[in-house]
Amino acid sequence: MPSTSPAVIPAGAAIHGPAGDRAAHRVLGFLGDLLEDVVVHRRRGVLTDTDTPCVIDRRRGGSAANAAVAAATALGPGRVRFFGQVGADGLGNLLVDELVASGVQPCVRRAGRTGTVVVLIGAGGERTMLTDRGACADLDGFEAAWLRDVTLLHVAGYSLLENPLASVALRMIGEVRRAGGTVSVDACSVGAITDAGVTAFRGILADAGPDVLLCDAGEAGLLEATGGYRQLAGLVIVKDGPRPTRLYGNGFDGESLAPPPLEGVTDTTGAGDAFAGGLLAARLAGTAWPDAVVAGHTTAAVHLFSLATAAAGRETAG
Repeated sequence: MPSTSPAVIPAGAAIHGPAGDRAAHRVLGFLGDLLEDVVVHRRRGVLTDTDTPCVIDRRRGGSAANAAVAAATALGPGRVRFFGQVGADGLGNLLVDELVASGVQPCVRRAGRTGTVVVLIGAGGERTMLTDRGACADLDGFEAAWLRDVTLLHVAGYSLLENPLASVALRMIGEVRRAGGTVSVDACSVGAITDAGVTAFRGILADAGPDVLLCDAGEAGLLEATGGYRQLAGLVIVKDGPRPTRLYGNGFDGESLAPPPLEGVTDTTGAGDAFAGGLLAARLAGTAWPDAVVAGHTTAAVHLFSLATAAAGRETAG
């Protein structure tokens, strides 16, 4: 039986947003993973049967959790919630406490062990992710109070791939939609879509029926080659790293918005999550979609600059 985190919102609890403007009571929710990223910066290829010099960072990970923190930075405390299951261990405690410190309200169940993603970063910035989600996919229920005042729910695509979390995600989507809210889904990754089966993933999106679909150029290319992607949501936003982001649907037909240029970025881990958080925070505040994309770009740029600054500090120290 999953234990309940002290940070959880219990059933029947009163949840109040900030006093004042009614818009301030609207809440942005993120459903997905909260785990640890172990980021390995390699200075050379991995050597077999011996040591490989590297620098290792440990960070909060999970696309939904990262996006929630980015959104809370923009919206302030009391406006953002994270939903998920986190391991009942010391690492899980630290990660939940970090969400609270960042202004995110964690609505979580605690059981099992906290997951880890090992991110191998090469000298040219290429990334390889070794993923162990731990307890993340084991969420088998939620409290009605978690969704009170949630008018925009963002679901990480990984949350739709594996039960029991996938069935919970669809139920939460249904609850938000019945209350008149908006649902966005992130397409997760080419690898995850391929492992699930592209046809199966398209069926999953059809069941979820998102109002907004976020995907990168690789994911969009995969979906386009297997039946198209523009019909998978009312609005599809296609990110493409340092190249322009494009919007399709909801009155848009490929309009593009270029992100700000950045130099010397070799670690892009979490940039897409930061983009999603900034984008959706702006949208919750009533910003038009093009301007919300600009806000997402800005949030991602700030995140990347912080990573580049940290990398420069490591090089100086080394």
